[in-house]
Amino acid sequence: MAQLDADVLVVGAGPVGLVMAAELVRHGARVRIIDKAAAPFPYCRAIGITPRTLEVYEDMGIARPMIDAGLWLDGLRVEVKDAVSRVHRVELSDLPYAGLGLPQPETERILGAHLASLGVNVERGVAFTSLTMGREAVDVNLAGPDGTTRTGRFAYVVGCDGAHSAVRRALNVAFEGEAFPYPFTLGDVHAEWPPEADLPRGFALRAMELHDDAPPDMFIAIPLPERGRYRVSMLAEPLPEDAAGSADGVSHGIQAEQPGVSLAALQTVADRVMAKPPKLSDLRWSSRFRISMRLAANYRVGRAFLAGDAAHIHPPTGGQGMNTGIQDAYNLAWKLGLVLRHGAAPALLDSYEAERRPVARDVIARTTEESINLGRRRTPPNRLADTQILLSYRGTAGFLHADVNDIGGAPPAGAPVAGDRAPDVQGLTRHGLGFPLRLFDLTRGTAHVLIVMIAPDPGVLATLEADARVLSTVGLPLRVVAVTTQGALEHVPLLGHLATPQLPQPLGLTLVHDAAGGFAEAYRAAPGSAFLVRPDGYLGWTGRPFDRAALRAVLPRLEQPPEG
Repeated sequence: MAQLDADVLVVGAGPVGLVMAAELVRHGARVRIIDKAAAPFPYCRAIGITPRTLEVYEDMGIARPMIDAGLWLDGLRVEVKDAVSRVHRVELSDLPYAGLGLPQPETERILGAHLASLGVNVERGVAFTSLTMGREAVDVNLAGPDGTTRTGRFAYVVGCDGAHSAVRRALNVAFEGEAFPYPFTLGDVHAEWPPEADLPRGFALRAMELHDDAPPDMFIAIPLPERGRYRVSMLAEPLPEDAAGSADGVSHGIQAEQPGVSLAALQTVADRVMAKPPKLSDLRWSSRFRISMRLAANYRVGRAFLAGDAAHIHPPTGGQGMNTGIQDAYNLAWKLGLVLRHGAAPALLDSYEAERRPVARDVIARTTEESINLGRRRTPPNRLADTQILLSYRGTAGFLHADVNDIGGAPPAGAPVAGDRAPDVQGLTRHGLGFPLRLFDLTRGTAHVLIVMIAPDPGVLATLEADARVLSTVGLPLRVVAVTTQGALEHVPLLGHLATPQLPQPLGLTLVHDAAGGFAEAYRAAPGSAFLVRPDGYLGWTGRPFDRAALRAVLPRLEQPPEG
C-alpha cells in the first residue's frame, strides 16, 4: 500500500474539527486538518458550553483557559408581554462545572492554540473536493489556496465541515429534514438596562409577545464575557431569496451573504416586546440566520465519518449544537486511536454511529419541540436537561459488547451501569498526599481505567496487584485503581498526611481511600464492585462482584493486528 499522508484527515476547523484533531493526536494518531476558509469565521454563533463539555476540556487540559476567557451562565429571565416575568436561576453546584458562556471565535482560538501546541496547525484555504474509498485507505482530492489540486491518502477521513458538508455530499449520505419557515437575525450589541429592570451579570433574557396564529415576536439576549455586551436575536423579515434556499437545499446557519439588520431595528423589537427595554448601542455586527432540523442517515461510510453539523443540525435552544458535536469528536477519537495504534478491531468504529446518532435524534426532537413551544412552558425543565450530564449509551446496540457489559446480580437502585457517564467523586485520599483527590484526577487520560472497591485487606490488595499485571498484557491501554472502604485511614500528625499502615504501598496500581464515603454512595459500591471507565468517561463494563475472568474475556475482543 502507498504511504499515507497521515492517519486521519479532518475536514473543517470549527470547534468540532479542532477537538477531533486534538483528541486524535492525544490518542496517538497522525493528523492533518484542513479548512476551505482563509481565516476563522468572525461571527459569534455558538456561545454556551455545557458542564459535560467542560469535563471534556478538563480531560484535554484546556478547561482553565476556557473558564478564564468565559462567563458563567447563572440563569434566565423570561418576560412574556402582559402576562408574566420570571427568573430561573440555574443551580449546578453538585456538578464539577456549571454552564459557561464563551463566544465561538474565542473557543476556536483556544482550541487552535492547543492543537498547535501538539504540533498540528490548520491548513487554511484548502478545500476538500472528492474522495475515492479503498479497502485499506481513502484517496482524497484537495484544492489549495492557489487553485491547484492535490491528492492525499489517509487511513480515515472525518467530515466536520458543517451543515453544507462537502464530505457528506461526496459520501452520498442523505440529510433529510425540514427548515423553520421564518428567518432570524443575530447581532452583537451593548445593552444598558434600566435600574428597575437590571439584568444580573451572567443572566440571559428571553422576552416575547405570543400570538395564536403566528410565531411569537421575541427578543433574546445572551450575555457575553465583555461587560455589557450581548448576542441578541429576533425574528427577521422574510426576503425573496429565502424561498430559493441554498444551493445544496440545506438552509441553516448564518447567511453572511445577506444583509444584516440595523441597530434601530433591534431597538424597535426590544421596545415592542418589553415593558422596560434596554438601550442598545455599539452594534459590532449583525447577520441573518436560518434554522433547519436534519439528521444524516449514516455517520459512517467505510473509512469516512461525519461529526457535528455535518451529521446533525437543529434549533439552538439550550445551546446543544456545538456541544453535541464536541461529544461526537470525543467519542470517535479514542476509538480511532485504539484501531490505529493498539490493534482494536475496526468493527469497534461501528459503535460511533450506534451511540451518537440516537443522541442527535433526541436533541433534534427536544430542541424543535422547545422552540415551537417557546414561551408557553408552564414549568421549568429538568435543571440538568441541557447539561448533557444525563446522556447515557445504556442499552445502545454496539456499545462495546452489549452482551457482557454488566456482570453479576442486579445493580442497586440508582447505580450507574455500562453506558452511563462515570460520576465524579470528591474527597478521595492517597498515601503521601496532603490534599484530597477527585475521581476525575485518576481517570483523566487516554487509557481505560478499571476501578475496584476493596476491603482494607493486604491479601485482597495483593490479589488485585496480580490481576493488574495480567491486564497490563492484553494490549489495551489500561490502568487499575483500588478504592478502599471508609474507615481505613490513620492520620500522621507530624506530616499532615493520611496513611493506611495496614495496607502496603501497592505496585502496578493506584490505591486511594474513600474517606468520606463519596465513591460508595455515587457508585452504590461495596467491596468487590468493579467499574471499567472508557477514555471518554463512560462506563464500558461493571462487575458486582468483580469477575476477573469475565473482564479478561471482554478485553481481548478489542484486539487484532494493527492496520497498515
